[in-house]
Amino acid sequence: MIQAVVFDMDGVLFDTERLYATAWRESAKEYPIDADLDDLIIRSVGLNHTDTRLLFAEVLGEDFPFDEYTRFIGGRFRALVEKELPVKDGVYEILRWLSEEKIPTALATSTSRESAVSHLKRAGIFPFFDQIVTGDMVEHSKPAPDIYLIACDALKIPPAACIAVEDSPNGIRSAYAAGMLPVMVPDQIAPTEELRAMLFREFPSLTALLAFLKEQQRQGELKK
Repeated sequence: MIQAVVFDMDGVLFDTERLYATAWRESAKEYPIDADLDDLIIRSVGLNHTDTRLLFAEVLGEDFPFDEYTRFIGGRFRALVEKELPVKDGVYEILRWLSEEKIPTALATSTSRESAVSHLKRAGIFPFFDQIVTGDMVEHSKPAPDIYLIACDALKIPPAACIAVEDSPNGIRSAYAAGMLPVMVPDQIAPTEELRAMLFREFPSLTALLAFLKEQQRQGELKK
């Protein structure tokens, strides 16, 4: 029986993966990357700062100016977000419904706590989350299961009774490894057959996920 819902943030609640990709491409003009940039962007989705550093060292070598580059990316991304923080369709509806039905809700994002809280408050959805777990609370973020295990523990609900709403391969792998019910709402990356084998469900939007949760509640498969 489903007892709680845990959301990723970027690409699920906010249409920010597109802005991240734009910031990466603009930054690559100043810091040329001797690798497939699109592949590097995809592989970095869902990683925290520590694991992104490891990825860059693996792909570009230890001599690449990672700190300087990511500071530049961060500046470009913040400039883009200041102009627009695009909220995904269905966000307000699903969060309000979960709140009204008293279904525990958490956030599990590889983003820093400062950025996550800022985004949630700006969009007016901060109060909907019972727990918030961020990338700076774990040594290794997604695809490691740690961030989701902490979220489930904070909610005091077993992982097997928690839906994890994700858009990225790293996020799905993380939720699956944590023993949760991974739900994919694809954003920039389509699911592969490998990922589909890990999924509890796949939906085209949060609106479709909300319809599913309402039906599960009617059938007695969603516990208040």
